[in-house]
Amino acid sequence: MKKRALRARAKEISRALIDTSKVTRIADSPDGVDSAGTPSPIHLAPREARATSTPRRAALIFVFVTVVLDMLAFGMIVPVLPQLVVQFLGGDTARGAEVYGLFGTVWALMQFLFSPLLGALSDRYGRRPVILLSNFGLGLDYLLMALAPTISWLFVGRVISGITSASFSTAGAYIADVTPPEKRAASFGILSAAFGLGFVLGPALGGLLGGINPRLPFWVAGGLSLINAMYGLFVLPESLPRERRASFSWQRANALGSLKLLRSHPELLGLSMVNFLRNVAHSVMPSTFVLYAGYRYGWDARTVGIFLAGVGVSSMIVGMGLVGPIVARFGERRALVAGFVFGSFGYAIVGLAPNGVALVMALPLQALWGLAGPAAQGLMTRRVHPSEQGQLQGAQSSIMGIAGLIGPGLFTLTFAAFISTSNSVHFPGAPFLLAASLLVAATALSLKVTRPR
Repeated sequence: MKKRALRARAKEISRALIDTSKVTRIADSPDGVDSAGTPSPIHLAPREARATSTPRRAALIFVFVTVVLDMLAFGMIVPVLPQLVVQFLGGDTARGAEVYGLFGTVWALMQFLFSPLLGALSDRYGRRPVILLSNFGLGLDYLLMALAPTISWLFVGRVISGITSASFSTAGAYIADVTPPEKRAASFGILSAAFGLGFVLGPALGGLLGGINPRLPFWVAGGLSLINAMYGLFVLPESLPRERRASFSWQRANALGSLKLLRSHPELLGLSMVNFLRNVAHSVMPSTFVLYAGYRYGWDARTVGIFLAGVGVSSMIVGMGLVGPIVARFGERRALVAGFVFGSFGYAIVGLAPNGVALVMALPLQALWGLAGPAAQGLMTRRVHPSEQGQLQGAQSSIMGIAGLIGPGLFTLTFAAFISTSNSVHFPGAPFLLAASLLVAATALSLKVTRPR
């Protein structure tokens, strides 16, 4: 009996040593996978491993709702903010357009400067406090703009809005924390659908409320953000365990310093350039389409609104229903390239369509362009350590900020040049062909930087 007991004890010790060896190999690997390449959370503390590998559904829903409400609030003020600016300037529309353009530039600049800071803070202190503080800050900012007595106060509100809206990068880092690498593209697709949902509903609701009172959308937007922040206090767990956190440094937290991370891997840098081209091309729709559709097809605001709502709804369908299955079937690389091919054809149709009926043909192609963004983000998150996900998302938001500074002026000036009476070539669709050419360049670069090595 003693011999049997000793042999049984020896087997238990042997199994324990084997398991300990596996844990050591996984803990020593930079990406938390075993020798067979299987992702594992074993290198975490047991409680944090369970929290990270199987996050509460309520937390993921909260991140989705956060992005929807942030974009809803952002979209709600789009129809009324220009009117409010013009009112402050005594009804001078020309001067109001100039000031409103300055507001947009400053907002993008704040995104460029503060996205890396919030990303670095989330890498150091966790995602939860940064997301919640940003939500509270955004809510209070909208209330400030609702009460703004002068245009200077309104300007301060836009600055604060640009800073607090930089929490989008932290939401992306949260998704990367709680989602296995092979499923991240699908999760980022759902996140992009949240952007689309909020931006479709926001302007419609803002226009309805603005018809009652120009400041009412600010009050509602502020209330939604504060309610969401209070809800998050109770349901949002932390996604980044303490042992995965990075020390804070200003070198990583400033806009230029954070971009150094993108140079750490050739494919990471290449995909960042791809994202830059994608974001510049994307700005052609919000900056130029309203003017283009009215000038070329005689569309009124209602028709333009219906078309843009169609763009948003179809993009949501792709983000929520197609990104996951397509990436699972064909892989992130093919989904990335296919998305850019669809997008380039879609923009070409918009620029060349002889009438509004032909223009509608671009809707499904434009929607399938939505494959590219989540696939690129999924590929990029695989190239950095878990403690650098916030920094990566912050750097990407900075690139979006740079694109936001360049894109609108590029396309509006192109549109103005090609409809000018002094130009011998009259071609109002030129901005959209320019955007299509940028996506063709992004397609070629995607093929190059993601080819098997």
